[in-house]
Amino acid sequence: MELMAIPGPSGQEGAVAEYIVSKLRAAGADALAIRSDDAHKKTPLKGQIGNLIFQLPGTMRAPRRLLMSHMDTVPICVGSKPVRKGPLVRSADRNTGLGADDRAGVAVTLAAALAILRQGLPHPPLTFLWCIQEEVGLHGARHAQLGLLGKPRLAFNWDGGAAEKVTIGATGGYRIKIDIAGLAAHAGAAPEQGVSAVAIASVAIADLVRDGWHGLIVKGKHRGTSNVGYIHGGEATNVVTDHVELKAEARSHEPAFRAKIVSAIEAAFKKASREVRNSEGITGRVSFEGRLDYEAFLLASDEPVVLAAEQAIRDVGLLPERYVSNGGLDANWMTAHGIPTVTLGCGQSHIHTTKECLDIKAFESACEIALRLASGA
Repeated sequence: MELMAIPGPSGQEGAVAEYIVSKLRAAGADALAIRSDDAHKKTPLKGQIGNLIFQLPGTMRAPRRLLMSHMDTVPICVGSKPVRKGPLVRSADRNTGLGADDRAGVAVTLAAALAILRQGLPHPPLTFLWCIQEEVGLHGARHAQLGLLGKPRLAFNWDGGAAEKVTIGATGGYRIKIDIAGLAAHAGAAPEQGVSAVAIASVAIADLVRDGWHGLIVKGKHRGTSNVGYIHGGEATNVVTDHVELKAEARSHEPAFRAKIVSAIEAAFKKASREVRNSEGITGRVSFEGRLDYEAFLLASDEPVVLAAEQAIRDVGLLPERYVSNGGLDANWMTAHGIPTVTLGCGQSHIHTTKECLDIKAFESACEIALRLASGA
């Protein structure tokens, strides 16, 4: 409840990190075992702080385990006023989200660390990782300073969903910035002299929709998604708009098919820029900037981290359910870094909306699961 009330959108996680550190220190954690990395200095978004890392030496011989979650929320959760209503927690302010994504995950991992510290429980070597800037592109996990993690062999990430949910894979995502340059003209006196960047964008998007390259994309056995999610340009209705900026994304579990989606998007905008021309035959120009946000992954069904997570779920009386996500997770980058990572739920639902809520029973089950995994039970 305290964590969800702390404002901390992406890039502004400082107060959340301070809360975590204060709880760890009060429980007896060695100050030298708590560190922050420099991930925030490498991210596109200027941040207050890097990823927060806490290491515990093991009391038993076993591979090191990593427990992680992300500290940031989406902007709609700033101002959350968590209140308990029966079996759920919601925000008392109907204009905000709750922030259980992912403060519930932070609470689960922090509770496990505090229980081990306070109760002196036996445990394998442990690393706790609280990431920054997950919601804006998984930047904290991407730029995590791996040398501070202690070479974990198994990693468990708590994010959205039911406590029995075990996410063993996720899609890959690619983002594209599209700049369209047209030619300005008076929209009343001489519109034929202009080249409308808005028209170029409209033609391109219409072609993508008509040809099945926007939204859910199914081409034979191949599946993916794309979305033009941002468009900005123009200042007045009496001027033919000469510049428009768009941002789009493409996702697929198949890297080669995702590349085809990106190619289709670029081809549509190039084609539209040639088609829209003024009375003198002048056309617009289009340019692209793209980057891979995260690569797809799928863990083997017999991967030790998968089996350990599923056993812990069974041990608390639940039946594990395997899942492959169509969204990106910090686990994408951790697995790419060579640390096999499963993602577990902790009771959040309707995330990123004002209807967001936290199922208390599921959250408590997630806390039990996390403590079992942290203690190596």
